[in-house]
Amino acid sequence: MTEKGKSVWSKSFTFKEQWLIIKRLWPYALQFKWQFVIAILAAAGLSVLNVLLPRLLQFYMDHVLTNKSASLQILLAFAGLYFLGTLLKAGLQFIQSFSYSMGAERSLEKIRVDLFAKLQQVGMTFFDQTPAGAIISRVTNDTKTLYNFWMLFLSLLVASFSIISAVIAMWLTDQMLTSWMLLFLPVLCLVIIYYQKFSSKIYRQMRELLSHLNAKLNEDLIGIDIIQQFRQQVRIQKDFEKTNQKYFQSRLAMIKVESLLLYPVVTLMFLLAEGITLAHFGFKSQTIFVQAGLIYAFISYLQAFFNPMSDVMNYLTFFQDGMVAGSRIIKIIDEPLKIPIQNEESAFKITNGKIEFKHVWFAYQPGKPILKDISFVAYPGQTIAFVGQTGSGKSSTINTLMRFYEFQKGSIEIDDHNIREYRQQELRKKIGLVLQEPYLFYGDIASNIRMFDQKMTDLQIKQAAEFVQADKFIADLPETYHQPVSERGMTYSAGQRQLLAFARTIVRDPKILILDEATANLDTQTEKLIQKSLAKMRKNRTTLIVAHRLSTIEDADLILVLDHGQIVERGTHQQLLELRGQYFKMYQLQHQQNK
Repeated sequence: MTEKGKSVWSKSFTFKEQWLIIKRLWPYALQFKWQFVIAILAAAGLSVLNVLLPRLLQFYMDHVLTNKSASLQILLAFAGLYFLGTLLKAGLQFIQSFSYSMGAERSLEKIRVDLFAKLQQVGMTFFDQTPAGAIISRVTNDTKTLYNFWMLFLSLLVASFSIISAVIAMWLTDQMLTSWMLLFLPVLCLVIIYYQKFSSKIYRQMRELLSHLNAKLNEDLIGIDIIQQFRQQVRIQKDFEKTNQKYFQSRLAMIKVESLLLYPVVTLMFLLAEGITLAHFGFKSQTIFVQAGLIYAFISYLQAFFNPMSDVMNYLTFFQDGMVAGSRIIKIIDEPLKIPIQNEESAFKITNGKIEFKHVWFAYQPGKPILKDISFVAYPGQTIAFVGQTGSGKSSTINTLMRFYEFQKGSIEIDDHNIREYRQQELRKKIGLVLQEPYLFYGDIASNIRMFDQKMTDLQIKQAAEFVQADKFIADLPETYHQPVSERGMTYSAGQRQLLAFARTIVRDPKILILDEATANLDTQTEKLIQKSLAKMRKNRTTLIVAHRLSTIEDADLILVLDHGQIVERGTHQQLLELRGQYFKMYQLQHQQNK
């Protein structure tokens, strides 16, 4: 947002900005240059035919039809020649349209793939700051918009060839009248310049409002259960209608501009030019004989002169749209990765699973530290638990260890090596993470356990499920391991989804296991069943647990109590109770609530 509260997208593009956007998008088109070259050659051939066919008809009308002695063979010959020319014209039009469209579509596909690849690489900070709906809009709507943007360049090429060839043909026909027709060019250029300047601001606002609309829709669909639970349908409906109305108003403003400045302007000028042409030949016919074929040919050249202009003006509506879409796409492509840098050349392997935090400081935003001087050691095979109030820094500690975010000061070591010296692949392979909200993907149970890694055998999948005791409920399913999984796995209970998340983690046999409030959303009975799976998973592994229920971590080797990003207490369950500090108060409170 600007300092006046207006989005940066509401400003108009300068010529320099437009040129830079085109320059950045151009390499994608160059990858498929031969499709575009073929289309350009076909467009050039069409412009030649558009000159020759009216000339052929002119000769036919003025020299063949007026000759009463013309034989049937001559008449058929001209008809056949014109028919072949028309077929050739249709063929060239197909080649031009098909080849250019394929080049444009393939370039869009490449942009979309690169854009999605970039989204897989950017750090978590980007997703924290950007609504999911806005991201979806850029990957889908913005990339699709570029198709019409590329088509504008085709219309410009066709118009250039057509105008040049038409002007040459008109000049050879009547030089004085052609000079009058050329006066329309600066007027059309002024209209284009004015339209481009005026529509730029509207299109940028329109694109931003469309992103807001998508973000709103995405948010409402994800939270539909909460909306219905609290009976917020009417308020949500009004909010959506308000956002949609703003988008409608921007579209309406654009329609008004297009209706005034695009096709009607070209049509008006063509009619004026046509009137001037007829008047010119009318006055000329008073002194000399004017052949009908000549008038027909000149009108045809006039159409070839103005019709491409109309196409260009219509596609100008997509130019500003493409400029906005291109700038938004480039913004993501240029987005700094903001991911912790790892030594990808390192040969270090995680073999024991020892973890040590040494005076670690971390902040999501500069100047607002979340973790303050965190230090602890987790020896191989130990279980370390983190407890504390919401916002105390428990999950942030896990985020720094998982290298989702870069910490600012201090160091983190695994097996006595700086964590930055491990390849990211090694960290992901040897550190298993189970979150509070397990996410299941479309597919089946087996694909969700193996996470689409086809190298994992069915036997490994079944062994992992048996290990975490997920095999019992899977066996009761009609299709067992091939039972379909819908969006987010909502057809399964919370406990079943969590067991599948455990199996997904354990099948990779990690040396370090991280449980980020993995049982917080489960009922007590389900939690007790899952605790058996957790006990097996923790055996011979270094385990870090972010705990909500203190009863689940009583056997931890070390419990760290965090408060406002600092470790305020540490010790075993019994030691912390004897200390009668924050942990004691939390335990007493939960104990009373469970009575």
